[in-house]
Amino acid sequence: MTPPNRLPRWLPIALAVAPAGFLALFYAWPVLTLLARGLGVSAIADTLGEAGTWRVLWFTTWQAALSTLLTVAVGLAPAFVIARYRFPGRRLLGGLLTAAFVLPTVVMAAAVHALLPGRWSNGAVAILLAHVLFNLTVVVRTVGATWSRLPTDMEAAAATLGASPGTVARSVTLPLLAPAVLAAAAIVFAFTFTSFGVVRVLGGGRRTTVEVEIWRRATQLGDTATAATLTVLQLAVVVTVVAWTARH
Repeated sequence: MTPPNRLPRWLPIALAVAPAGFLALFYAWPVLTLLARGLGVSAIADTLGEAGTWRVLWFTTWQAALSTLLTVAVGLAPAFVIARYRFPGRRLLGGLLTAAFVLPTVVMAAAVHALLPGRWSNGAVAILLAHVLFNLTVVVRTVGATWSRLPTDMEAAAATLGASPGTVARSVTLPLLAPAVLAAAAIVFAFTFTSFGVVRVLGGGRRTTVEVEIWRRATQLGDTATAATLTVLQLAVVVTVVAWTARH
């Protein structure tokens, strides 16, 4: 009986070295270099010492927070309808919401720019509208999936005991939906805080997020140290928000 052929012991190691080396050279090394530049004491002090940095950070934060609140507020109604009702065109509605999300951000921004009249086509209002339209499906799908699985007997029991629809929503439905709402809000905040294409097209040169400022510093000014510091700062904010949401 012929013994089965066995691979040389060195072959699996050799096959693993190539992808590991590729990742180390083209991913780990650039990331570590970026962190080293961005975490330098002098780089952090210089970046945070600029008034422009705080203006950019303030706009990035408040537009992301407001975009998140608006997206959640607008998205709850379609999430409820899709989760609780069966009607002709239900799948089409879900598909249209998803289509907006998978469009390139530049296309969505250009559509909003063409939709809004005059001075409204550039600036904070246009950015907020584009962010809501782009991220609406995140809320609808995340919250809607949880909503469709909620037992209706608790709501029915509360209504039987005389609770108004508003009371049922506040005391029964919303507490059960809170984890899904927080998860959707965290995702939307991360997307809008790191927004680039929408702000680049609709900002009009006056509205700039941290992501756009990173691009400007690195590509137009050649200031890679400040760009690296802003990258680390942006990453820290997003990770903090996501971690806080996960704990709650």
